[in-house]
Amino acid sequence: MTNTAQKVAAGWAAVYGTLALVWTVTGRGFPYGPPRINMETSPLRALDPSIGAPVFAVVLLLTAIALLVMSGRRTAPRPLRVALLSYVGLVAAALLVVLPDTRLLTVAGYLPMLIIGFPFGWPPVDYSTVFTWTLANQAFAVAGGLLLVRAALRWHFGATGACEDCGRDDRAESWTSRPSAARWGRWAVGVAAIIPVGYAVVRLAWAAGIPLGISAGFLREMQETGIVWAGAGLGAFAVGGAVLTLGLVQRWGEVFPRWMPGVAGRRVPIKLATVPATLVTIFVMSASVAFYAEPGLWAEVAADGLAVAPILAWPFWSLALGAATLAYHLRRRPACANCGRGHPATGLVSRPEAEAY
Repeated sequence: MTNTAQKVAAGWAAVYGTLALVWTVTGRGFPYGPPRINMETSPLRALDPSIGAPVFAVVLLLTAIALLVMSGRRTAPRPLRVALLSYVGLVAAALLVVLPDTRLLTVAGYLPMLIIGFPFGWPPVDYSTVFTWTLANQAFAVAGGLLLVRAALRWHFGATGACEDCGRDDRAESWTSRPSAARWGRWAVGVAAIIPVGYAVVRLAWAAGIPLGISAGFLREMQETGIVWAGAGLGAFAVGGAVLTLGLVQRWGEVFPRWMPGVAGRRVPIKLATVPATLVTIFVMSASVAFYAEPGLWAEVAADGLAVAPILAWPFWSLALGAATLAYHLRRRPACANCGRGHPATGLVSRPEAEAY
């Protein structure tokens, strides 16, 4: 049983936990509480750094210890296995969707605009206020959360007799089979594509001068400050994301179309679709948690219901996109080079055949 994934994740947790100890001792650098986080939509907006830093240190260093215990045990009694997986899973969830707020999703939406417009000085933003210490820590937390999820899954698979690499075992496939994933994946894609379009319609309507869900005066104010075009950029990003989501069940999501020079007719690498979709899934859920943590949320919904309503559906967007991404992976994953399971015809092949497939 390999334990590299657990050791890598333990190393990450130890490094971040040590950094949190530095924040605790020096009283400086903690990136998640005031005054660094002054957004009302952050779940950590009121976290006192003198409390948050030592809590981070203890939680992360205990996580490193838990992962090292996992790396040294091929099997474990069920109570210990449940306890270790539960603890690591809760920490991973916090890293992925509680520590980040709306910033990662916002930067992802604005990034094409920022990159293209940078040589021309547009949009007129101070990049130091965008790419901050807090944003860097949120990105690092997401990376760590993914490492923890990978380590926990591989250990769980190995401890229960499944293949660490692919998660398959000798039991008959059910919902994870290719035909089943194709069926429920279509429903997930449909939901994941519709919700961002609703968000885009509102933002693009503002860009077109239609005060959809807001007052005409507020729209004029946004036009004068240029904010309306930032909203249009996010709307265009949402539409593009919806189109790409459809590719998870379309042929052009598996084979590059003819009009794409250089790659036409070639198979689309699975990770080219699943990695961005997974990141957007995480960013949308973290933004949803932050949005629902806003103190005046329901007053805002009552005042500007149509403008805010599409965001209320973001948790369902995240869950649907995550399910659609998983279905795409299950439907397209090849035979496992480690265990030989997963041949499309027989379901099991020898290891040399799996490596050639």
